[in-house]
Amino acid sequence: MITKKTIDGDFDFQAGEVLLIDKPGGWTSFKVIREIRKAINVRKVGHAGTLDPVATGLLIVCTGKRTKEISAYQNLPKVYEGVITLGKSSPSMDTETEVTGEKPVEHITEEMILRETGKLTGKIMQVPPMYSALKVKGKPLYKMARKGKEIQRNSREVEVYEFTVLRTVIPDVWFRIRCSRGTYIRVIADDLGNNLGCGGIISSLRRTAIGEYSVDDAFLPEDFVRTIGFPNKNV
Repeated sequence: MITKKTIDGDFDFQAGEVLLIDKPGGWTSFKVIREIRKAINVRKVGHAGTLDPVATGLLIVCTGKRTKEISAYQNLPKVYEGVITLGKSSPSMDTETEVTGEKPVEHITEEMILRETGKLTGKIMQVPPMYSALKVKGKPLYKMARKGKEIQRNSREVEVYEFTVLRTVIPDVWFRIRCSRGTYIRVIADDLGNNLGCGGIISSLRRTAIGEYSVDDAFLPEDFVRTIGFPNKNV
């Protein structure tokens, strides 16, 4: 595995490597893959778990024959830290789309928030959001959402192992969540806000860990390209 701690300059991306990448905000996960594929000149490159464009943080990227290991990394628990802003609603449940609803939050207390986060811990049911990369009949939901379409989605069980409130300055709630594969943090923010009667969106989100792997050991894409010695490549 290639990390900031284990970099040694001896790579075989065609045979297969595993990289830890820190996705910048505003980038899609696919853009990370596209730029790395271009830099290393290897067609077979994939990642173990999509991050939303507005989110930052850890992507595990596999190349060559190591892409066969992607599902194993996908199944690992994930850790996220971020901010939920109460009193607002948006179609994407974050800041990717414009706020479409606002409600007062002056009556919301930390005790009320903690009570509701407890209800969103453990095994819970979630309906995947329309603004997601989940495919239905081969088409990503977000493409339909951007055309104003909404289709029926089945709820599914996920597990939230930890939902810790780190700090509250109403309307903002700083949190850490450790959860299973397939958990949508935006849906948790939306559910929390709806349960409090005011709405809620993700205003900041960072994936800090996947299993034992930490974003602290991950390269920003441009640093990865520079470190492994592709001086003529620009990310």
